[in-house]
Amino acid sequence: MKFKGTKNYISTEDLSMAVNASMALERPLLIKGEPGTGKTLLAIEVADALGLELIEWHIKSTTKASQGLYEYDAVTRLRDSQLGEERVKDIANYIKKGKLWEAFTSDKQVVLLIDEIDKADIEFPNDLLQEIDRMEFFCYETGENFKNTIIIMTSNNEKELPDAFLRRCFFHYIQFPDRGTMEGIVKVHYPKIKKLLLENALNRFFEIREVPGLKKKPSTSELIDWLKLLLSDE
Repeated sequence: MKFKGTKNYISTEDLSMAVNASMALERPLLIKGEPGTGKTLLAIEVADALGLELIEWHIKSTTKASQGLYEYDAVTRLRDSQLGEERVKDIANYIKKGKLWEAFTSDKQVVLLIDEIDKADIEFPNDLLQEIDRMEFFCYETGENFKNTIIIMTSNNEKELPDAFLRRCFFHYIQFPDRGTMEGIVKVHYPKIKKLLLENALNRFFEIREVPGLKKKPSTSELIDWLKLLLSDE
């Protein structure tokens, strides 16, 4: 299986190479880039192009690695044992499965998106080192071992990730699209856009991005929204 982009996603040669290399090496793909450059959308389109199910794990500042693996509810099991519940005999009844568990135990290979991994605290990537390194995980309570998935992680570079974690990933930085690539992206969304409107919009867009001292440069997604607004007035 090779990824070359889709009708809805313009993939550059180096990005496609990164996706395919990470799959060949069986390494997680860590994607960085400016907000709005299609990092999250990449995972969606890779899954679609390869005909695989997509499982999404969106990270928050409070997210813990154990929530993606599994959580063992020992307290409820103890309470049930005191009450003589029959279900207490099966420890699986007290395992709360996370997105990693769901992905690794799927009957078929899936694509797992771990979105904005840099939002969590520094212990989050450290707690996933073994799973990321082996591309599998072990449940101590049940004695089960799971593997077989494609992992794509995104980061907005809000904080540095540990070197030990980075070493276990295949890294790719999505460069901001040049004018030719941007024109192709726009035409995916608006195939019938008039040439003059597209040319003027791109001229203005790239001019704004070159304004000195601009704290937040307009992104690809904002260009698409701007064009949608302009086209709605036609």
